[in-house]
Amino acid sequence: MKNADFYNGNIAFIKTDNVRHGYIDRNFNDYLSELGNEQISRTTLQPNDIITTIIGATEKVVARSAIIQKDLLPCNINQNIVQIRVNDAIISPYYVYFYLNSFYGKNYLYYYSRQTEQINLNCNEVSYVRIPRFSNKFQSLLDDIFVKSQLSVQNAEKGYKSAEELLNIELHINGIQNSKNYSIKSYLNSFCKTKRLDAEYYQDKYDKLFPLIKNPEKLSNIVKIAKSIEPGSDEYRQDGIPFIRVSDLSKFGISETEIYLDKAKYKSAINHKKDSILFSKDGSIGIAYKVEEDIDAVTSSALLHLTVKTTDILPDYLALTLNSNVVQLQAERDSGGSIIEHWRLGDIKELVIPVLDIKIQTKIAQKVQESFRLRNRANDLLKKGIQSVEIAIEKNEEYASQWLIENTNVDLSQR
Repeated sequence: MKNADFYNGNIAFIKTDNVRHGYIDRNFNDYLSELGNEQISRTTLQPNDIITTIIGATEKVVARSAIIQKDLLPCNINQNIVQIRVNDAIISPYYVYFYLNSFYGKNYLYYYSRQTEQINLNCNEVSYVRIPRFSNKFQSLLDDIFVKSQLSVQNAEKGYKSAEELLNIELHINGIQNSKNYSIKSYLNSFCKTKRLDAEYYQDKYDKLFPLIKNPEKLSNIVKIAKSIEPGSDEYRQDGIPFIRVSDLSKFGISETEIYLDKAKYKSAINHKKDSILFSKDGSIGIAYKVEEDIDAVTSSALLHLTVKTTDILPDYLALTLNSNVVQLQAERDSGGSIIEHWRLGDIKELVIPVLDIKIQTKIAQKVQESFRLRNRANDLLKKGIQSVEIAIEKNEEYASQWLIENTNVDLSQR
């Protein structure tokens, strides 16, 4: 849909890159207007709808399935994704979700796919996929696992928001975005100092921000900054060492990529240590993710590697600050208020970071770490649910049920 009137609304437009194995990446590039949604109203999504990718450049892109949660609505999908609405009077949508994400569900979809210029299926072919029937008791067990996983996600989001709010309270920056969008400056206090003539650069909200930044320090004084590489699409493979792009990154983690490089050839580019921070400077700029464990991957040139070089600042605190309004406002100012696809390294080095008292940093970092622990817990529950379906298929549901109870540390014994 190319009509501009179809966009810039509040209806999330889910595309292939948003659908990962088991979940939806909520960094949406487009939102539909009501008019745009009317054009594809047949696929308007409802809670517990399952969506599955059916067209992609490689096999790794198709057969990704996720389930729609109420808090994501309103939303719709593009033509590369199929909508599955389960009759929950017959079978649990959560069980179908687990099955489609299992080895057997994905390979059933691959079986019907065709290789032309792309890998693709159609809606009819998806409907041919057979789903093994298990007892309501086993399905109910999986329902519990899914619900508990989503509860962990909700608590993780609350914890992260609490960390953001603590930072905002310490800096007193709430309300800056609502400041007037102009400021009166003399020639001496504007162009002579900054060499910027664009009026957007001197908005009141930017003037208010910097005095609130406690113990300010330039980013370049806090971290070592290293660039990544850009091998070119000719180097892309379907196996090897993962190649991470901005589209694979969020402040909460790294998604599974469909692009790989020759591990032997790019061995020297693999250097992502625990507590380093990946920071995007191209495309979706200003996304910061602190690496939880050493990772074996290559990152694109759109991602910078930040390594903290002082004990005065904690990596978790810095990552949260880089994702906060403190830095996003500076990015907005550097761009003149426009949406930029490239952030100059020179401007990034000059970012002003508040170095709060280490006790406050520790409190914020603990909230962030607990949030990530809960997210990891949620992901682990979903993986165990998928694995239990595979065990039920390979052995039997009684064995799978017992395995699930023993391996999730969740009280499901009353089932």
